Amino acid sequence: MDANREREIADVLALAAAVRDAVGRVIQGKPEPVNLAITALLAEGHLLIEDVPGVGKTMLAKSLARAIDCTVRRVQFTPDLLPSDITGVSVYNQASGGFEFKPGGVFANLVIGDEINRASPKTQSALLEAMEERRVSVDGTSHALPRPFLVIATQNPIEMEGTYPLPEAQRDRFLLRISMGYPSAAAEVEMLDSHGETDPLEPLLPVADAATVMRSVETVRKVFVHPAVKEYLVAIANQTRTLPQARLGASPRAGLQLLRAAKARAAMDGRAYVIPDDIADLAVPVLAHRVLLNTQAQLAGQSAADLVHQAVRSVPVPTGRH
Repeated sequence: MDANREREIADVLALAAAVRDAVGRVIQGKPEPVNLAITALLAEGHLLIEDVPGVGKTMLAKSLARAIDCTVRRVQFTPDLLPSDITGVSVYNQASGGFEFKPGGVFANLVIGDEINRASPKTQSALLEAMEERRVSVDGTSHALPRPFLVIATQNPIEMEGTYPLPEAQRDRFLLRISMGYPSAAAEVEMLDSHGETDPLEPLLPVADAATVMRSVETVRKVFVHPAVKEYLVAIANQTRTLPQARLGASPRAGLQLLRAAKARAAMDGRAYVIPDDIADLAVPVLAHRVLLNTQAQLAGQSAADLVHQAVRSVPVPTGRH
C-alpha cells in the first residue's frame, strides 16, 4: 500500500473512531449498533433502525447527526403526512409571476425519518427515488440532493398498533437494518445518571463535516476486494435463494450493498482490503430485511436472520491472503 493510500485509510480510521467516541457518549453500552450506523455513513447507504419504543432509536440517529457538521432535517412520519412534505412542492410567486420550488424534508445531508411506518404507503414511497437516485422530481423537474446523503429511519415493529408495513421495495433501499435491544442493567443505571438531569445531546460537538465524510466515502469505494472474496459473497447470496425455507432470497442489488458495507467495515478497521469476516459479520444486517421466508419456515418460528446465518455457515470460507 503506497503512502497516499495508507494516509487515506488512516483518515477513515480516525473519522470512524472520532464519531464512535462522540456517539458512544450518548448511546451507552451499544457498540455494535453504533458501529453499524457509522458503517452506513461511510458506505453512504441508508439505515433502518427497528425496535420497540423507548430503546434509543431516535437518539442514535440524532447523536450521529450531531457528530457531523452538516445539514440535518428531521421528518416525523404521521398518517396525515403528504408525499409533497417529503419531496417539496412548486409554489406560485405573485411577485415574479412564476412557480418556485420549495424543498421538502428530504433536502439535507442527513435526513432522520422518525417512525417511518406510521405514514401511509404512498408517503413512504415518496422516499424511493430520493434514496436510490439521490434526486427528486417535482412537476417534471429533477432536483439533485446534497452529498453525502443519508437517510436514517426508525420504525416500531409491525405488530405495534397504528403502523403500516414498509413495502418490499422500500426496505430494499436501506443498506442496513439494525435493532437496538434493551441496554444492560449497568448501562441503564449509567443512563439514569447521565440522562436524568440534562439532555445528553447538549455537550455533543461535531467531530467532522460533510466534506470530510465525503472524502472518506470516496476512499471506502476504492477499498480492494479479492476475486475469491467476491465469489464468497455471491455464494452466500445464492444460498439465501436456494435454501428450502426461502421464499425470496437476496437480489444482486443486495450483494452490491453487502460489498459496499464490507468495504466500509474494512476501512474502519484500518485495512485497504476486504476479508471474508467483513462479509460474514455484515451479512445479517444487510441481507435479512431483503429475505422472505416461506409459510412453513414462519410457522416453525424461524426468522430471516436465521436463514442468513445458515447461508453463511454453509459456504466455505476462502483461504489464503486476500
